[in-house]
Amino acid sequence: MKISVERVGQTLVVRCQGELDLHTAIQFRTEVERELERHSSVTNLVLNLDGVSFVDSSGLGVILGRYKHVRQRGGKMVLTRLQPQVHRLFELAGLLKIMSVCATETEALRLA
Repeated sequence: MKISVERVGQTLVVRCQGELDLHTAIQFRTEVERELERHSSVTNLVLNLDGVSFVDSSGLGVILGRYKHVRQRGGKMVLTRLQPQVHRLFELAGLLKIMSVCATETEALRLA
């Protein structure tokens, strides 16, 4: 999995490519947590999953864990650029009831 991170004000934008599964979930968690610790003023998280073609239960779990971390900081998580199969999985898992989804990263940043 390829992960890039950018801080925009009080929001951390995480862009991912590849599969978020048992083999990559630890990498995802480690990199996002490191950036959240490095930027203590960051409260919001935008996940751009444009390049993510597959997510399994480990991936869902690691995303839910980052959601809880951000909520403890008083912030919110916004998802953007979900592939149809990933969107459907998030919907079935109930994550779309607690996380907002935007069509573009720009919209997600405005909402965060």
